[in-house]
Amino acid sequence: MEEQVVFLFSMYEEWAVIISLFLNIVISVLGLVPSVFLTAANIAVFGLVEGTIISLIGEAMGAVVSFVLYRKGFRRYSSSKFSNNHKVKRLLNAKGKEAFLLILSLRILPFMPSGIVTFIAAIGKTSFLIFVTASTIGKLPALLLEAYSVNHLMQWTWQGKVIFSAIGVLLLFWLWKAMRNDVRSK
Repeated sequence: MEEQVVFLFSMYEEWAVIISLFLNIVISVLGLVPSVFLTAANIAVFGLVEGTIISLIGEAMGAVVSFVLYRKGFRRYSSSKFSNNHKVKRLLNAKGKEAFLLILSLRILPFMPSGIVTFIAAIGKTSFLIFVTASTIGKLPALLLEAYSVNHLMQWTWQGKVIFSAIGVLLLFWLWKAMRNDVRSK
């Protein structure tokens, strides 16, 4: 996917930043599509620093657009559906400082799906300003880690090899665990 995005950026060089921002918004609205391929394309085309900044701006814009759309489209329908789930109830009812800290901490977690955090905050009681601030600040560490990792993987440095190996080991462990749980459930 990264190659197609890089090709798109090269075809429309003068629009590449706008296209990247638009793609980030689409990815964010879809909610569960990972943006790592877009971060990789941004770094490949714009360089490490500019590509990371463009990715951060795009992810922040995507979170804002998603929050507004989710709040307008799903708030009445979904808040009652999730109010019985103890894991999301806290974020649904959070306001002010508590909402800020919850969103910030959930954004910092690298494996927490961004779309879920945005969706729950949007249908809950979190204010727009609290969400935007906490979300953008929280995305920064995760995006810097993602950009660093992608850059080293693309350049195939020793750090990239370690990152690739660690991802491979984690995927094998996850696959083994899933197969083991599948065997137990039969």
